[in-house]
Amino acid sequence: EVSRRPSRPTLLSESSTKQNMVLHCDSSETLAFSVLLERYCEELFAYHNVTGPYCNSTTDQIGTCWPKTIAGELVERPCPEFVNGVKYNTTRNAYRECMGNGTWAFKVNYSQCEPILVEETKPALHYKVAMIINYLGHCLSVGALVVAFLLFLCLRSIRCLRNIIHWNLITTFILRNVMWFVLQMIDHNIHESNELWCRCITTIFNYFVVTNFFWMFVEGCYLHTAIVMTYSTDKLRKWVFLFIGWCIPCPIIVAWAVCKLQYEDEQCWFGKEPGKYIDYIYQGPVILVLLVRQRSAFKVSQLWLHLNVSPDEKAVKATLVLLPLLGITYMLFFVNPGEDDISQIFFIYFNSFLQSFQGFFVSVFYCFLNGEVRSAARKRWHRWQDHHSLRVRVARAMSIPTSPTRISFHSIKQTATV
Repeated sequence: EVSRRPSRPTLLSESSTKQNMVLHCDSSETLAFSVLLERYCEELFAYHNVTGPYCNSTTDQIGTCWPKTIAGELVERPCPEFVNGVKYNTTRNAYRECMGNGTWAFKVNYSQCEPILVEETKPALHYKVAMIINYLGHCLSVGALVVAFLLFLCLRSIRCLRNIIHWNLITTFILRNVMWFVLQMIDHNIHESNELWCRCITTIFNYFVVTNFFWMFVEGCYLHTAIVMTYSTDKLRKWVFLFIGWCIPCPIIVAWAVCKLQYEDEQCWFGKEPGKYIDYIYQGPVILVLLVRQRSAFKVSQLWLHLNVSPDEKAVKATLVLLPLLGITYMLFFVNPGEDDISQIFFIYFNSFLQSFQGFFVSVFYCFLNGEVRSAARKRWHRWQDHHSLRVRVARAMSIPTSPTRISFHSIKQTATV
């Protein structure tokens, strides 16, 4: 029985070479090469022993070799490497049906054969360097974000609404970066098989991307309300910001997933087909949020220039920190680079750097350079040092090992009183 899958990959590569030879022949040599290619295909698949009605080995107008096939079978062959000078993706397949009467269907299905985009034909060195930058930036960002998350978790004295918003924004960056690493571990074959768990991972990743943008929008709303509208932040409700940041993205991603399942259920829902705009279901709200946030940032900066306040005021500090992060870097990701190679390479490096190190910048500006966080962490450290030194002195005075489980606060108080 003839296999439905391509067999003997070494011979298939030779067949691809023959195809390229035919495609580059002039008109005077095309007929001779067609005859040679026809004989080559017959010899190539001579080992296929079939019984009953069958279609003979043949070639089509592009030069693809089709093997001897049992009537009624649908055969797949790798897409040609070059057609009219355009490079195609050879990992995909073309299809042709052997009719029930033992003749080939005239039309060959080449719908899955897609040309390789210009970005894929760039020198591989630049993409390798960009991927190294991506991995380095994401690793550094995750490390810094986890430290910032733990600081906000442990320092309860600084849990005001503004720092809670910072904390949630840092959380979205952590989840987004972690899911980015998970996506990088998915093999190309899994993408092609379109597994359910793979589609779920893509959906979760896109949800964290949207929540990330919405929490940046929440940051802008908070500052706009406090500075531009001069509204007391004590009257703001935390649940409103939590609803905007975590709940609003849910129906957006659900609608996107339903449309993907109906119209683009392939390749783990990663990427989009040319001419289809399903991904704009979640990209549209993201772009809208960016535009609104940019307008708020402009008003905040404009008002700050006319305010006669000291540089130590919290609102001014938050403004100076927030302005570089209110979508300026993200807006660049929606701009297509120029046609020349220099623009493409510059865009690749610039985009990779900003995307991967964004979490690191957020953790530095919102946590490590935050005066409240640094002051609270310093006090916590000094308190721990005093407690530890007192425990050591008491243990030495009582000749008791310095294990914290054997000394109670009551015994320490009695010893200190004596």
